Amino acid sequence: MYSSRGFREWEIGDIDVIRRGRKYHLFHLVLPNHDYIAHAVSEDGMTWERTRNAIFTGEPGSWDDDMLWTMHVTRNTALDLYEMFYTGLHQAENGYIQRIGRAVSRDLVSWRKENIQNLPLLPKGDHYEVPGQAARGWVSFRDPYLFTVDGQAWMVVCARTREGMVNRRGCVGLVRRTPAGFETEPPLYFPRMYDDIECPCLVPMDGVFYLIGSIREDVEVHYWYSESLTGEYKAFRNNVLLPKGNYAARITFDGTHVLLYSFFIDGQVVETGTRSLPPPKELRRRVDGKLELVSYYRWQEKIQSTRPLPGDSFHPRLGNPTAAAEAVGESLVFKSRCGFEVFTAPVDSGEWIWEGVWQTRQQGRCGLVFGLDDQVSGYFIFIDTERGSVRALIWGARPERVFQNYIFENLQVGEFTPVDDRRHSFRLVRWRSYIELSVNGVVRLSLVDPRFVGKNLGVFVESGEVALTGLTLHTLASSDGRPPAPMQVVP
Repeated sequence: MYSSRGFREWEIGDIDVIRRGRKYHLFHLVLPNHDYIAHAVSEDGMTWERTRNAIFTGEPGSWDDDMLWTMHVTRNTALDLYEMFYTGLHQAENGYIQRIGRAVSRDLVSWRKENIQNLPLLPKGDHYEVPGQAARGWVSFRDPYLFTVDGQAWMVVCARTREGMVNRRGCVGLVRRTPAGFETEPPLYFPRMYDDIECPCLVPMDGVFYLIGSIREDVEVHYWYSESLTGEYKAFRNNVLLPKGNYAARITFDGTHVLLYSFFIDGQVVETGTRSLPPPKELRRRVDGKLELVSYYRWQEKIQSTRPLPGDSFHPRLGNPTAAAEAVGESLVFKSRCGFEVFTAPVDSGEWIWEGVWQTRQQGRCGLVFGLDDQVSGYFIFIDTERGSVRALIWGARPERVFQNYIFENLQVGEFTPVDDRRHSFRLVRWRSYIELSVNGVVRLSLVDPRFVGKNLGVFVESGEVALTGLTLHTLASSDGRPPAPMQVVP
């Protein structure tokens, strides 16, 4: 977990991660001032230490003297250096015009700005809004992401077209790199749906091109696909790659692993929510062409101990006389004929991975719980195996309010494919304030919430019956439930 420190808790902005040798390098914006691009390093891609900042806004009068916005760092093997393409704003233009500039480094630590050829770059031609011809007076041309296909380097950017309804002009702009410089091409994708498609990135997988972008309207990460780079990009029925709260996703290549990093926003508004950087997920292409995310391979390295959870570990918390938990063969069955019951087992640490197989035998309201306090307040994950949905919320008591003496706050929802026998594997991760749920090996929920730290986990059921088998608890390297310490600056 990583959360920048300062006067405001939401200082971390858009991010980019690249691996060099054994270290992962994180670059991110610093909000609200946007006056430098910060740099942190990690051995595992999960816990970070701040090091020297990468670049700062330019001297007064320069094209980037107002703010720095989203960047992308990539290796240029031909030049034997790293390139950072970044967004800059100019004070004399009141920050209304966005341009793409460049900085270079040999080691990812020491950077110098080097804008050669036709950089910094503005859009040209008849396709994009340009200075003097932008519907709202400001030009979107930001969030660069450089990639190579068959030896040709391209860049996608967040841009806006000149045509269409003003609030639906958002597109993914395309830039071609040539020996003479950078040339703007027609938009790669213009869906006529969104105000902007932020932080676009593109990854080819098995001959198919996948375009990933973040949408402010729903604060989610979406994706589209095409059989060719500049062909028509289409969407599946559900093209949400990361559910609400996850934003500004970027691809990182880690050996054979394709990682997806994004920051998490605690709130419904991109500009003002508290932000943190959770662990990454791995991107995988299914046989039907859809993309899915699986849990990060390095979780295995953090496991300190593993043990089964026997049936006698779980105890009722609410005293419902119609409810019971009992061992039936290899299964542990939780049931309630009437009303609601919560069964929990104590755990030694607040950081763990809990996995097993869940089968709904009678579909009432049922699911997983963890982090509960003495008032049975904490995290509840509803599992509906008929509809194929999971929903995370906090639920419990609010003693300080007389007339609304409860908490019932939805956090996130996800989908999975239901099956006839209603039997599904699950894997629940709790690490520091990070929560991740996989169903059938695919990540369905991914969020950050620090409010409840009770050392327990279990099952709830209302007028239903569920059977769990193969329950295993992996204890992770602990931080004692404390939030991450302030990042240490590495000289």
